[in-house]
Amino acid sequence: EQVPQLVVSVPSVSNSSSCCCLPGCECIWTDWIDVSYPDGSDRNGGDYETFDNIKKSNSSWECVKAENISCRATKFPDIPIADLGQTVECSVDTGLTCNNRDQQIGGIIPMPVCLNYEISVCCIPNIPECITPMTPSTAASTPSSTTSHSTASTTAPTPEPPTGTTTTTVPPTSTTSGSTPKTTTPSTGSPTPT
Repeated sequence: EQVPQLVVSVPSVSNSSSCCCLPGCECIWTDWIDVSYPDGSDRNGGDYETFDNIKKSNSSWECVKAENISCRATKFPDIPIADLGQTVECSVDTGLTCNNRDQQIGGIIPMPVCLNYEISVCCIPNIPECITPMTPSTAASTPSSTTSHSTASTTAPTPEPPTGTTTTTVPPTSTTSGSTPKTTTPSTGSPTPT
């Protein structure tokens, strides 16, 4: 049985990049964007609110660097997408992807198709000093587990996405494979008969 999953990927933030935001370089939330509608009769279709599709639909749309993303179902804007029972990817790198073939009967709708989703993106202004690193030394810092990209859910305290947004918290999932290691203790002698 396939378990519905939600993948939210946002970059982890290191102290070196979060301390030095220039005035006027804070990300700005877009209005809610919905350029794709899922076709329930097409098993290979879905809902694709990707940055590429948004750009194809609106050639003037520009988001040089997305810093955060919020995704929601249009018919259920107050329900976190993690609670909808659908397999959806909401990525700060690509946008939202929902494939009909990944859905199962159940959850909030009785059909195995994607709901219609919309996204709001927090974009860094297209100003050279905002999109260029402050100093080359910050880019050359030694990576650690806190600076690597991870698949996680984050909540940014400010700014907030427009109009009645829900924040999604995704519990971490773990996958294990293989068997439990066995511990053996070697015997130090042979049993003595009684």
